[in-house]
Amino acid sequence: MMKKQQSSNYLLLVLVVLLLSITPACSTSVAPQIPLLFPSSLPPTRTPFAPVPPTPTYLPTPFPTGTSQPTITPLPTNTPLPTVPPPTSPPPDQTITLLFTGVIVPARCVQSAIDSRGQADYIFTEVAEYIQGADLSIGTLNATLSDSQPSVGCIQTYVLVGDSRSAAAMGSVGFDLMSVATNHIKNCSLMNICEQAFFDTLDNLRQNNILPIGAGSNHAEAMLPVVVEVKGVRFGFVSLGMVESLAFAGEDTHGIAILNEDNLRAAIAAARQVSDIVIAMPHWGPEDTPIPNSWQLEYARIAVDAGADLVVGNHTHVVQAIDEINGIPVFYGLGNFVFDQNWARDHQQGVILIVTFQGKNLQGYELIPTHVDFDGTVHIAEEYEAQEIIDRIESASSMLP
Repeated sequence: MMKKQQSSNYLLLVLVVLLLSITPACSTSVAPQIPLLFPSSLPPTRTPFAPVPPTPTYLPTPFPTGTSQPTITPLPTNTPLPTVPPPTSPPPDQTITLLFTGVIVPARCVQSAIDSRGQADYIFTEVAEYIQGADLSIGTLNATLSDSQPSVGCIQTYVLVGDSRSAAAMGSVGFDLMSVATNHIKNCSLMNICEQAFFDTLDNLRQNNILPIGAGSNHAEAMLPVVVEVKGVRFGFVSLGMVESLAFAGEDTHGIAILNEDNLRAAIAAARQVSDIVIAMPHWGPEDTPIPNSWQLEYARIAVDAGADLVVGNHTHVVQAIDEINGIPVFYGLGNFVFDQNWARDHQQGVILIVTFQGKNLQGYELIPTHVDFDGTVHIAEEYEAQEIIDRIESASSMLP
């Protein structure tokens, strides 16, 4: 009897020891370190997901062979496990397209055609899908648009004036911005209304949801960048001109921003403070030649050095060379988009420039050659003429220093 009781006590002692040895294995399961689901470079406002500890595994220490194992009570089935929402990735950078055109001059014989038809919408009918298809469409206006001045008719004159119908047509077709730092932006057909014609032009653009760039009631205003946000990216535009001193703004007089080194650097620096992408639009260079002159080359270098991400120039009425300076594309001139200069074939030609960004990164560009009729109607160039235009650009580009 005594031996049987000793045996029972021995078995009870063994079970107690075994149970004590099991307890740490059940209660000290440590979650392995799980890396954060987002890199540490993300903005501090984005909270990374916390690591999730794995469900503990309750496995007892192995028992010697032939020894019975105790029963382990599992977690209650109604104990909710912690839930974490699946990680969400930041949205990928979106594609953004910017469209630029050559010079727009709805004056002289183009204005006469508008007078005959009663509207200016016909000008852009064949290229509307391109203008409307871009996220931002930007032109260069080199005339005044005012209903306060009479038309000069279909004559050869340096007075380039139009009316508000052209502004309405540009707005309805989808233009968003217009460089107006141009040499004819203070033209008028009556001497006593030149100032009114200038301000009418800016007002007519704004009333048709087109933002003017590079002109104002004084030089400080003309120098201000125009900033437009597209898909979370801020594009800042500056435009300065050097062709006609009569168009220049003064400290207290209306006109355009003056293109010189100090002004160009200051305008780009101001735009950089409020923009992700800075685009400089100089109005420069001699007319009628596809090869940029030394001033254009120098100002292009200055613009890039000052921090411009893209340089798109105009004025010369013919397509000009394309360059790349320290990885920044420079388009010296896009030719005529709307004008009546049918006296030379190359003056009826231009290109639509489409620049593609992926978020804040410039991805590439496309050139679409155009042809303009005497009445201002713009067409996509036929294949043979398109090749002629591209060949002229490539030839001029090959001659750059």
